[in-house]
Amino acid sequence: MSQTRVKKTLLQKYQDVMPTGAGALFLIQIFSTLSFSVLYSTLILYATKGLHMNDTLATSITGSFIALNYFLHLLGGYVGGRYLSYRSLFGLGMVSQIAGCLLISVPDTSYLLWGLAAFLGGSGLNVTCINCMVTQLFEPDDKRRESAFLWNYSGMNIGFFIGFSIGGYFHLNQAYRELFLLSAFGNLIALALTFYNWKLLKDRDTTFIDLKPAAQKSARLLGLGLVIALVFALRGLLQHTTFCNQLILVIGASMLALITILALKQPGQTERNKMWGYIILALSSLIFWALYQLAPMGLNLFIERNVDRHFLGILIAPQWIQNINTVVIILGGPLLSVVFTHMRERGINVSIPFQFSLALLLIGIAFAILPVGISLADAQGYTNFNWVFASYVLQSVGELFISPIGYAMVGQLAPLRLRGLMMGMWMMVTGIAAILSDQFSKIALGSTESVDPLLTNASYSHTFGILGWSAIAAGILLFVFIPVVARLTQERKNINMKDIADEAARSNQAKNEIAAETQGL
Repeated sequence: MSQTRVKKTLLQKYQDVMPTGAGALFLIQIFSTLSFSVLYSTLILYATKGLHMNDTLATSITGSFIALNYFLHLLGGYVGGRYLSYRSLFGLGMVSQIAGCLLISVPDTSYLLWGLAAFLGGSGLNVTCINCMVTQLFEPDDKRRESAFLWNYSGMNIGFFIGFSIGGYFHLNQAYRELFLLSAFGNLIALALTFYNWKLLKDRDTTFIDLKPAAQKSARLLGLGLVIALVFALRGLLQHTTFCNQLILVIGASMLALITILALKQPGQTERNKMWGYIILALSSLIFWALYQLAPMGLNLFIERNVDRHFLGILIAPQWIQNINTVVIILGGPLLSVVFTHMRERGINVSIPFQFSLALLLIGIAFAILPVGISLADAQGYTNFNWVFASYVLQSVGELFISPIGYAMVGQLAPLRLRGLMMGMWMMVTGIAAILSDQFSKIALGSTESVDPLLTNASYSHTFGILGWSAIAAGILLFVFIPVVARLTQERKNINMKDIADEAARSNQAKNEIAAETQGL
């Protein structure tokens, strides 16, 4: 009896911290993220070294892959909870990702495109699903939700860390087939965990769950058909990357025009001002992410070919360098929260426009210092690794100032009836930025097909310099207009800064509003 009481007490304490199912979703997040991080960091290297694609085609495919992944998040919120339960769509997505990894492991360009299409059919839809499954574990007023999203956010970063690490190891050994097979196994573990915890992850208060059994069956068939059709559509878009990228840019421009028209039509001056503030901040974030998304494309090739990656006698894989970002985010978030708390106690508050301008300045400096490093390259043209290390640290610190608060900011500025639309546009910004990064990468690569650093350094230096100083100029311009933007966004002077970690949790919660609102479309 004594042991039973102890077990019950421990269980009660656990349930006070997290509801049953939260731990499972934490593990699922790790294994489901792993494969995406492998592709994000390795795709362009595999395409050029493993499949011997030319740089232009490899960059186009990588850019389209990243852009489509972010664009599909909104569709995941529409299909999940409406035509399929979130757990069913997530499970189907895992199956699609497993099939994608298996296809990609075959060293053939045609298999690569089918594999990427199948993988996107899962990864593009699953982000919203897993966030919604976390939300469903809690009652609306349950204060434990933020902690659950913090754990989920940590799980995502752990998945990225593992994915970047194993991606780099297998890349150094040119063992791409084994890498993608291992990625498929990671997805299989996520799928097994989902099935094992199936009952705990059931839908609550969704359009799908309220349907009658016959209607649910029809909805399931329609949802399955949509996912299958999506894979074929994605295959076509990846085959014609120029059309795909142009289509995404057209959609982005159309969304900007629509938001502008809606801002002009707002009945109240306050709502109009907030939407104008939203547009300014969205364009600012577009500049940031266009440079940031160079990491898996042009910057990745620069590191692979033009940087002396030996550090303390160890050859550093390009994927491992991307772990700098993961470490800075994990350690820098809490540290920055302490700084903000100290500033707040002294009556100093940091506005959102100021954080955005600082992010632009940091990522601008991160790229502006690379030409300096290139100018100091050794006799063979290889840039010292320390310059890349410093650049990645600056980029990552900049991310802390712009990424975690972005989604929460949308909730603050968007009129209730337009929140789903404006949240969707905010998510699209990263996808549009990936297309711009694709173009910048091609410019950086130059016209030569040589991979000799002595011949390609000049093009990289010129492009990185222009991009860096352009971002610095944009950051300074936004800094000058902080008072104007702050008035538009109606930020109160006594606004309290949330901890960066809390803002990250809020950003995940805000994403789920897309799912809720798209169900009512």
